Amino acid sequence: MPQGGIFALGTGSHAYLEFDAGDGRGLIAALSSLREPRTTMGGVNLVAGFRPELWSASFPDEIPAGVTGFNEDLVGDGVVMPATQHDAVLWLSGSAYDVIFDVARAVIAGLHGLGTVAEETSSWPYQHDRDLTGFIDGTENPTLMEAPEVALVPESVPGAGGTVLLLQKWVHDAAAWESLSVAEQERVIGRAKSDSEELVDKADDSHVAANDQDRFGKIFRRNMPYGTVTDHGTMFVGFSAEQRTLHAMLESMAGLGSGPRDALTRYTRPLTGAYYFVPSNDAVRRAGEGLALSAVVNV
Repeated sequence: MPQGGIFALGTGSHAYLEFDAGDGRGLIAALSSLREPRTTMGGVNLVAGFRPELWSASFPDEIPAGVTGFNEDLVGDGVVMPATQHDAVLWLSGSAYDVIFDVARAVIAGLHGLGTVAEETSSWPYQHDRDLTGFIDGTENPTLMEAPEVALVPESVPGAGGTVLLLQKWVHDAAAWESLSVAEQERVIGRAKSDSEELVDKADDSHVAANDQDRFGKIFRRNMPYGTVTDHGTMFVGFSAEQRTLHAMLESMAGLGSGPRDALTRYTRPLTGAYYFVPSNDAVRRAGEGLALSAVVNV
């Protein structure tokens, strides 16, 4: 079974904590031994993921072949997607931020000596399902019935029930974006702003064209807005059974595929980029039980 928080929709508060390891095996063990990383704990969903190289060093049979970290910048046609790979990520989501805040602080305290927080972002939904460009986000997302087939490593492959997570923080150039007319914004996205209907005559460099899932394959997205009134953007949270699907989409957005650079990258740019392997529920349990703990996290 997968970690349940991946598919726990409808939560109003999110936090993403990325860690650099002081003790790699200890960090895996500690995050895997959180009292409830599989479903919910005190109203908070916990999803733990690990740098692929770190996880595979301890559990080589619990990850698909060839999955790697975001270890080099992706440089395209006037756009750079920076590699800011860390050793682990903990994604917390729930109905209220105060609970997430308390759980996150307890986790960080419990990891003393094992890992330090290298990147922290808090997120929240905007107008139900829109991002901070004002457009509906995730129009082509699979339904919850379809999502496991898209996101999860199949049973016949090492790491079954796990998933590859691409986590990126994109900052918006709000002034430039909001200077565009609605029609110009729709041309950039390739959809109508009011109802997200795909434009019949969408441009080749539109965001929709650059991320054509019929061409690259389906992914399951849990994107969320982040930030303040003056400094904000989108946390891209994408899950796939195959890393190459995610990477091919990034290359296309950067203009490294067969088409032009994604027009949306002229109004938003990535600040971070990391791949994490999110093991199955059972693999997390085995990791927590099997590794010698140098610390126990009690939340």
